[in-house]
Amino acid sequence: MRILVLNSGSSSIKYKLFDMTERSVLASGLLERIGEATSSLTHGARNGRGEMTEIRKTGRIPDHRTGMRVIVEALSASGAKGNEPGLDGIGHRVVHGGEDFTEPTFIDETVLDVIRKNVPLAPLHNPANLIGIEVALETAPHLPQVAVFDTAFHQSIPPRAFHYAIPEEMYARYRVRRYGFHGTSHQYVAGRAAAFLKRPLESLNLITLHLGNGASVTAVEKGRCVDTSMGMTPLEGLIMGTRCGDIDPAVHFYLLRETGRTPDELDSLFNKESGLKGICGTNDMREVLEKAGAGDDRARLAVDMYCYRVKKYIGAYLAALGSVDALVFTAGIGERAAPIRELCCRGLTGLGIAMDPEKNRAGAAPPIEIQAEGSPVSILVIATDEELQIAEQTFALIRQREEAGNG
Repeated sequence: MRILVLNSGSSSIKYKLFDMTERSVLASGLLERIGEATSSLTHGARNGRGEMTEIRKTGRIPDHRTGMRVIVEALSASGAKGNEPGLDGIGHRVVHGGEDFTEPTFIDETVLDVIRKNVPLAPLHNPANLIGIEVALETAPHLPQVAVFDTAFHQSIPPRAFHYAIPEEMYARYRVRRYGFHGTSHQYVAGRAAAFLKRPLESLNLITLHLGNGASVTAVEKGRCVDTSMGMTPLEGLIMGTRCGDIDPAVHFYLLRETGRTPDELDSLFNKESGLKGICGTNDMREVLEKAGAGDDRARLAVDMYCYRVKKYIGAYLAALGSVDALVFTAGIGERAAPIRELCCRGLTGLGIAMDPEKNRAGAAPPIEIQAEGSPVSILVIATDEELQIAEQTFALIRQREEAGNG
């Protein structure tokens, strides 16, 4: 069975085509700068010898519908054109499912209406996700298509963790609560951690750390999310590339009064100009570490602040879970920045978290264990693959429906 995964953004479409028999990637690509003067497509496909070959094309792509036609043409060489037998289903990443979706779901008009209803909760993402879905439905109307929601894995969080301490009307009428994001990634690495440790996921307590340009921490109890650092929006929680993370809410009011900035300008300030970028001028952790190593005080401060915030969440979630079997690092920084992993775990031996610095710095490819000998808590580095998780969930749902139909 071949599954195509689509991640439609406001000006881009990212995609991967999977052969689910071997969980292998047959083709992948990224169409960027849709609607701009010059758009670009980078497309890679596996040839008859099993090698990945890459092509790049430029030219103006005025809208997502045109973009999908270009992608379909590129995929046709991979045996997955339109709704022909070479393709068995399409899985779509959708950022926000609100309280409506706790699992992947087949897309129909009712599902589309609910995604539209949740646009106010994710105004930058859900509209773009919707466009990708609508175009895919037009392009391949006979294929089963599945929506997989970033927020779904976090819908098991109990009320004591997802409510804010504000009047009930704000939740009942305006749906103000903590939703969490990166759920697909956290769910994927939790499952891979269980497989690596050769234990059932339902027997494990895990703290999963998705550390990339966007970053979040999740407490996983017996396979279910019980808390996560992001809130109603992806702004809450850890320090990120350009997002400030946790901040006193009154700072917003103070800056509105003192700077004369508009709410939209403050929204941009906290989401696009803060975090690592706001502290030391760059949101790329590789550059931050390089500058810190060269003696840049602001870069050193950025690293210290970043790791300190992560450590606070590790401690908080260990308290929330009561005991932890493994700490799991993933995403760009979590997988590749050994100095950050070391600083995040430094001083936590009293909590049972002890890293082996040599294993951490060895540079071995994930999945790896980097805890010290005798450490009660395993420390794992696992590569995330959100697209594969979406493909697996889409595949499972299609198979489930086929088996029910045959039964």
